[in-house]
Amino acid sequence: MIHLTRALIRRWLDALLHIEDTPERTAAAFALGVFFGFSPFLGLHTALGIIAAFLLNLNRVAVLLGVYSNLPWIIAPYYAFATMAGARITGHKLPPGLRSQLGALFELTVFGTEFWHRLITILKPLLWPYTVGSTFGALVLAALAYPLALAFVTSRRRIHDIIHHKK
Repeated sequence: MIHLTRALIRRWLDALLHIEDTPERTAAAFALGVFFGFSPFLGLHTALGIIAAFLLNLNRVAVLLGVYSNLPWIIAPYYAFATMAGARITGHKLPPGLRSQLGALFELTVFGTEFWHRLITILKPLLWPYTVGSTFGALVLAALAYPLALAFVTSRRRIHDIIHHKK
């Protein structure tokens, strides 16, 4: 009975996770995850990635690996660079005194309403550059992720085939 249950769970997991997908579909799932991980939808990236994986019937694990490739120590520099690039693309100028305004902001407590009001006031002019820059960056990174993931998955499958055909 336990063996039957384990086999049923394994079949269910294989179907859910799309373990037997082609390398191209697995690489596409990873690239889609990278896109959502670096997109302007910060905070919604996991939910959007999972929803897209289910809608497109892609490997959920590959999508989540792509989403979480945007590591905590990368987030701030990436979005700062993407916003600056977005400002150049859209022709927006960074607000004068932005650095001093942000420095003064962090003298306030994050638990007070004044902190959040000032933060919104400071960042509001950067919303369009942020959106354009991070969307462009996410597209570029996803385009780079696909061939890299495809090469990785293909090589891993070859190694797997060699090992299992020798037995």
